[in-house]
Amino acid sequence: MSNRRSRGPLVGAALLIVAAIAVAFWGISTRARALSVVTTETRELAVPIVAVITAEKGAPQQDIVLPGTMQAFTDAAIYARTNGYLRKWYADIGSRVRTGQVLADIDSPEVEQQLEQARADLATADANARLAQSTAERYRDLIKTDSVSKQDLDNANGSLEAKLTAVNSAKANVRRLEQLHGFGQVTAPFDGVVTARNTDVGALIDSGSNAKELFHVAAVHRLRVFVNVPEIYSRAAQTGMKADLTLAEFPGRAFTGTLARTAQSIDTASRTLLTEIDVENAKGELLPGSYAEVHLKLPGAQSTYKLPVNAIIFRTEGVRVAVVGEDGKVTLQPVTIGRDYGDSLEVVSGLSGRERIIVNAPDSIEAGQAVRVAEKKAE
Repeated sequence: MSNRRSRGPLVGAALLIVAAIAVAFWGISTRARALSVVTTETRELAVPIVAVITAEKGAPQQDIVLPGTMQAFTDAAIYARTNGYLRKWYADIGSRVRTGQVLADIDSPEVEQQLEQARADLATADANARLAQSTAERYRDLIKTDSVSKQDLDNANGSLEAKLTAVNSAKANVRRLEQLHGFGQVTAPFDGVVTARNTDVGALIDSGSNAKELFHVAAVHRLRVFVNVPEIYSRAAQTGMKADLTLAEFPGRAFTGTLARTAQSIDTASRTLLTEIDVENAKGELLPGSYAEVHLKLPGAQSTYKLPVNAIIFRTEGVRVAVVGEDGKVTLQPVTIGRDYGDSLEVVSGLSGRERIIVNAPDSIEAGQAVRVAEKKAE
């Protein structure tokens, strides 16, 4: 009985120790599991969640809009070729004229008097030439009978040649003054419309260095539109291609023109190619000097893509997009930007169209960084 009583406290103490160890082990294991869960959740939260998109395929044609100014196909300032006073004008601004139509008459009395004098000089030269002709013929007959010397005959022939030359000179002077007198009629050089009249009846007309423009005539049956095409599209702008022209005064309407010629040279100041677009204007609806928007449909030389602006990363090393690989790691892909559409940009190189591209990528994102792609919510 005494032995049982002595072992009782020892067994109780052992049970208490075992219970304490069990409780301690349970507490430690519980804390370890909680720490593992917290660590896992922390690591998962440390991996950013990103939204991705794929690039949209660009159009096979590049439709660009460029500013242009319409100009008359032929445009000329009309000056006088003779001096005098304007007697009368026959065409005012807006008048449609034909080739050779008289625009104004100029009185030039000095030229008329010079012409009369030149005609009189021509008559005198003709009379002298006829006298020299008869003298030379008489000497040719007399030389046959040795009635005159050979020297006299030579003198007569030389006088005849000089008189004939004087006649030709007088005729040329008469023709010159007749043409100068004919310039008293100012005529239209081509079919067109008078866009300016800068003279009036009685105005002094000068044909010298102080000459002033009398009229301005423009051919408007066809117009030229000069457009500066950016260098990046210069190869695609080929002669013969069509272009649509829109004007504010014709809402909802487009006029079709043809790219007629290019400068075949890039302007170093603006880095553009000067091109000319011809547009027919048989009805005269389009006015020279008008502003027009030129829509050019340029064939695409390669596949292009469109991305929203928030998918593009601009860094000091260049333009990049953040691409998520199959392993969930980020790659910063270099791309080349084309046109700016406002809310989106054209990518001309660097993409294949299958990439998962991060939108709204943080500035701190780096190549090789692990990310998680956000799942799309079902509509």
